[in-house]
Amino acid sequence: MSFLQSMQHRYTTKEYNGSKKIDPQKIDDLKEILRLSPSSINSQPWKFTFVSDEETRRKLSKVSQHNTDKLLNCDTVIVFSRIESISLFEEQVKNELPPARFDYYESHLKPLPAEELRTWFGKQVYLALGILLSACAEMGVDSTPMEGIEGEKYDDILGLKGYRTLVAVTIGHRTEGDYNQPSNKPKLRMNIDKVVKII
Repeated sequence: MSFLQSMQHRYTTKEYNGSKKIDPQKIDDLKEILRLSPSSINSQPWKFTFVSDEETRRKLSKVSQHNTDKLLNCDTVIVFSRIESISLFEEQVKNELPPARFDYYESHLKPLPAEELRTWFGKQVYLALGILLSACAEMGVDSTPMEGIEGEKYDDILGLKGYRTLVAVTIGHRTEGDYNQPSNKPKLRMNIDKVVKII
């Protein structure tokens, strides 16, 4: 299957088959794919938490608004968090990246107001989200990106310190009868001439 066909086949999964598990090698591959995700100046202001433990998923399901069943029936939920502590980020950039990257941070990013800088961190996290969803499609793993969660409660349940949950993704395998899959409900996308401009 080509990558285009994989993207045509993927959709936001609504119903997971809780008894069908993902190959552990694919989980390991997804961890490495996320580690390799691009970010501006290679800043990597993120943490990715993989939760397969049933009891933890049950706790998260209670603070996931209309996504409860997805958390209960998926194989794994991946929680995407941005770094919240600016001092922690500065330490990371200084210790982990080449001096030129830190110099860029000092001159271009550090002068920004704190909330604007944190928004910039969040944009990097969403780059990784796109990478993950594409990788899942290519690997034949079904997925559901979810912003309909209570991020602060996720942080508490997962013990995240210095990070703030932005979005989560459930992964697993769809049920045969999932009403949202393209064979039952064709994808709704605007025509290509409305979203792609050629000059």
